[in-house]
Amino acid sequence: MMEKFDVIVIGAGPGGYVAAIRAAQLGMKCAVVERESLGGICLNWGCIPTKALLKSSESYLTAAHGSEYGFTAENVRPDISAIVSRSRGVASTMSKGIEYLFKKNGVSVIKGEARLRAEDGRAVVDVVREDGETAVYCADHTIIATGARAASLPFAPIDGKKILGYRNALVPESLPSTMAVIGSGAIGSELAFFYSSLGVDVTIIEFMDRILPLEDDEASAQLSRSFRKRGIKVMVSSAVKSIDVSGEGALLKIDTKKGEVELKADVVLSAVGVVPNTDNIGLENLGIECVKRRIPVNARYETSFKGVYAIGDVIATPALAHVASAEAINCVENIAGLNPSPVDYGIVPSCTYTSPQVASVGLNERTAKEKGVEYKTGKFPFTASGKATAAGEREGFVKILADPDTDKVLGASMVGENVTEMLSVISLAMKMGATCKDIMSVIFPHPTMSEAIMEAAAALHGEAVHI
Repeated sequence: MMEKFDVIVIGAGPGGYVAAIRAAQLGMKCAVVERESLGGICLNWGCIPTKALLKSSESYLTAAHGSEYGFTAENVRPDISAIVSRSRGVASTMSKGIEYLFKKNGVSVIKGEARLRAEDGRAVVDVVREDGETAVYCADHTIIATGARAASLPFAPIDGKKILGYRNALVPESLPSTMAVIGSGAIGSELAFFYSSLGVDVTIIEFMDRILPLEDDEASAQLSRSFRKRGIKVMVSSAVKSIDVSGEGALLKIDTKKGEVELKADVVLSAVGVVPNTDNIGLENLGIECVKRRIPVNARYETSFKGVYAIGDVIATPALAHVASAEAINCVENIAGLNPSPVDYGIVPSCTYTSPQVASVGLNERTAKEKGVEYKTGKFPFTASGKATAAGEREGFVKILADPDTDKVLGASMVGENVTEMLSVISLAMKMGATCKDIMSVIFPHPTMSEAIMEAAAALHGEAVHI
């Protein structure tokens, strides 16, 4: 017996669960197939538990350096089991929240492994349930939202012991003395900061000539200085050639500009990116051919097989949770005939939750030059901010790019305390076509870190006057 739905979503991450809830809100009979926990990698093994760990490490650092704020905290030390337990509890709470939203909106949850196939010209979803039995489902519209998993180096597969993926790194039973982190994107940088904060001797190894290579050059340089100040060793323009785990710990051989060097570490964190989960889901049965492991789609997220869609990390758009959610809503509203405006990929925020944080949206100076876009900049350092000084968080800056003719905001890069919470001011300004003069005309509360946005806009016009 084949059960039929209006919409079936494969995957319950930030793309899948948002798609399912929106479909239900629009009156469609909807089901989600999920083989693990509701919320996907983001809620269970990515965005959320990582932020819980970082909050613990930041709280520890504040207590350990209490004398800088006028108090003394004695015998402050991290309890890694308690830190991990709190993080897992936060993830569990959020996953249960998704379960509640599904029940509230009438979304059916099908636990198991999904595989697509064609039958009578339509897509059918076979689900191998936890009991080993296979159930068959079909829908007018099937959305693939299976996300991605950690990539690994060909010569250093993740074993969960000496070579860790992000999942292993989120649940350590004990803290190593030394750690090598390969890759300095958001995952690598955040976990490097976390482990270093708790006393681990951390070395970051980055193939590109700067850490956070997709960010503004000045932002990357600022975080690199901050990391080195905290004792994190940073190796850029460096390529790991081999890892020997036969002895005690791991021995890495690394090509650098000065020649080959060796590095010993108790554990290695592989943070070299993610791989889309497009294998073993039956795409070949539908004649869908991937390009570099990603599913080609049109502007409505339709694949080459009628009635089948794809969103999130499995398509060639930024592999970010908030992008997947935006695509989910757009895809479902298109299915419902609402004709929503396309997702604006020129205004995608990027956030790294280290200390200081790094946040950006739109163009930075490097990308503007690569695209041949004329721009002018305004920059305001947090060393001149009263709130930042009072908080003891003076590292970083806000930099805004604007069109030299129209004064419209083209993008921004920020480094500093809580700048990820400030970034949406710029996103909104870009969406509304605002100018730097518009930003300058807004009364920002004083004293706040967000005043730096106004000051950067004013600096662009040579009119910064506040502290």
